[in-house]
Amino acid sequence: MRLTDVLNENLVNISLDGTSRDACIKELIDKLADTETIKNVKSIFEAVLEREKIMTTGVGNGIAIPHCKHADSPEFAVCLGIQPKGVDFQSIDKKDVNIIFLLVGPENNPGLHIKLLSRISRLMSNEELRQQLLECKSNKDAYDLIQDEENYFFEID
Repeated sequence: MRLTDVLNENLVNISLDGTSRDACIKELIDKLADTETIKNVKSIFEAVLEREKIMTTGVGNGIAIPHCKHADSPEFAVCLGIQPKGVDFQSIDKKDVNIIFLLVGPENNPGLHIKLLSRISRLMSNEELRQQLLECKSNKDAYDLIQDEENYFFEID
């Protein structure tokens, strides 16, 4: 499975309005709801925030990967949001986050959940790609950039 198997252009927002961690997460969850990818916005939002209580998903370098496994997400889905001004995710490097990948999926496949998290982390380890994402002018440009970059990596099961 590739990241772009669960992320599509409709699940990209390069200009998030939210000015807080929770507002940005909610905005991305609403985008998933708009595409009928999840069954219940409230339960997914609560599950993602519960995960944030365990440890921040602000992984550093301006990246956050909020995520959860929940019955109201029958399939894996990824949503990408960019907040140009940055938001406080209480990141491990204490810096604001601009690039947010939200990952949700079913509870019955933790292995694939971890592999998708790893895939996102690996893609985002590329500083040039992060900068290019921040410079994208459209959702399609950001999606195409991720798709092109993913061609350099092997598929995951």
